Amino acid sequence: MTEETNVTKDNESKKEENLTEDKEIKEEKTQILPENDSIKKNEPKTILKNKEAKEGSFAPLIIFMFLAMVLAGLWDKIPAIKNSIHYVFDPSAGALLNWNLNIGMLIIVLIITALTTVIQKYATDQKTLKELKAEQKELQKQMKEFKNHPEKLMELQKRQFAMMPKQMKLSMRAVIYTGIPFILFVRWFNDYFSVLPEGTKFWLGLGWFWFYLISAIIFGSILRKWWDVV
Repeated sequence: MTEETNVTKDNESKKEENLTEDKEIKEEKTQILPENDSIKKNEPKTILKNKEAKEGSFAPLIIFMFLAMVLAGLWDKIPAIKNSIHYVFDPSAGALLNWNLNIGMLIIVLIITALTTVIQKYATDQKTLKELKAEQKELQKQMKEFKNHPEKLMELQKRQFAMMPKQMKLSMRAVIYTGIPFILFVRWFNDYFSVLPEGTKFWLGLGWFWFYLISAIIFGSILRKWWDVV
């Protein structure tokens, strides 16, 4: 009887030891892999990697903008650049402006804005941009709700600021395709209007730059909404 009791106690003690070891192993796994668990719950690693790849970096944008500025700086120093642009734009955009300064400029701005909007739509990750925009709206909503809670408000603001570089990288990818043509177009505009009689103005007494900018903002907002472009 005593032997059976001892055997039973030994078995129970072994079970308890095994349970303790299993519990310790589980705790160790939890400590080692907390990030993996959170990733599984929130977002798979493959999606995170894809997002990082899509976000890219500012390096290509900086390079293309630098090239655009170099070309603009060489406008008068290398006649081939200036002459080739005038060869294309004088009989097209120039003809429209010669026909009617205001309406011709509006047509030019509409064409440029339509092209840049199409490039923005298909050269950027619109799905991710829309998700970021929706998240920004949600953060702003929460910030209003927690305006009387400084700690929570600070946390939401940090999240909002952390999203801005990602959103900028994605939205500015179109600059790679439009940056250089736009800078060259601006130089051509400057040449065209520099030879017009002094005091030449557009509607509301605006100079060509401000008329272009305001028209581009109006056309851009309409086309973006129409074509669902972020």
